[in-house]
Amino acid sequence: MKKVYPDATQALAGLIKDGMTIMSGGFGLCGIPETLVLAIRESGAKNLTVISNNAGVDGVGLGILLETRQIRKMISSYVGENKLFAQQFLAGELELEFNPQGTLAERIRAGGAGIPAFYTKTGYGTIIAEGKETRTFNGEHFVMETGLVADISLVHAWKSDTEGNLVYRKTARNFNPMMATAGKVTIAEVENIVEAGTIDPDHIITPGIYVQRIVHVPNAPKHIEQRTTRPRA
Repeated sequence: MKKVYPDATQALAGLIKDGMTIMSGGFGLCGIPETLVLAIRESGAKNLTVISNNAGVDGVGLGILLETRQIRKMISSYVGENKLFAQQFLAGELELEFNPQGTLAERIRAGGAGIPAFYTKTGYGTIIAEGKETRTFNGEHFVMETGLVADISLVHAWKSDTEGNLVYRKTARNFNPMMATAGKVTIAEVENIVEAGTIDPDHIITPGIYVQRIVHVPNAPKHIEQRTTRPRA
């Protein structure tokens, strides 16, 4: 099966539709599948549920899908860098399922591993636990959280071979590997493509069995979310 597609639009062809659930990798603006997000905007798909650690920033990453009001619901951990997100949420125009960051990561990992639910101490006794099952183990209280699975997972990797074996670079690894396992279809945008068999097996982080489609993005932008500088002598 040929996995490499000529561009992001064709990589999404036949998959994207209204009302679907999409996972989008990245942390802040690091390791985000920006080219694939742009292709979703161009598709016009709406009423989307998006699972992502955050919603990008205004005008970058998932922020562009908020501008076009294509996102109906976010399942996230941190959304503080996006003013438009706050405006839409406070106006009742955007649903939010808030998660502690470690809980979100484990929900995604569990979904990819076929685990329907698990118990965690995080959030017990807070608003996070409202409406959820709780249990006591060894005298300590836990909240049940469910695994997450998406119709499509969008990830960004530094390198891939033509079979979809992925290598991530440093902190751009973040949520991408676990999301690659938790999508019914996973699409990877990659900065470098090599022939199958040329990546050292010990360097592969996501095996190609999890990846169905690949798009080559050789000059992916590298945004800096918060630029802090100091005067120099």
